[in-house]
Amino acid sequence: MIAEALRPNAVPIDSVIVDPSNVRRHPEKNLEAIRGSLARFGQRRPIVVRRRDRVVLAGSGTLEVARGLGWTEIAITLTDLEGSEANAFAIADNRSSDLAEWDLTELAAT
Repeated sequence: MIAEALRPNAVPIDSVIVDPSNVRRHPEKNLEAIRGSLARFGQRRPIVVRRRDRVVLAGSGTLEVARGLGWTEIAITLTDLEGSEANAFAIADNRSSDLAEWDLTELAAT
């Protein structure tokens, strides 16, 4: 279920861990959306993992769902961000999608 282009970045799913200090929560409605996407399209972008300790900085919802689906591998990209920079990246990654808007005319046309 991992896109062919991402397969070289696949690691055992148990080798990465969710950030225990992650302030972003994934209600069931959100997990259902991720589950539907992964089931239909597979993983099309890597999750972001801190190199030093393999903690997920971006993509914890994807990781949670992939584990629930029984995946044994997940594609990652490694980062050396630490401390406040790692936290700032994680927040920016989550918040930027919250601020996006839909073009309803184009959406209706698809």
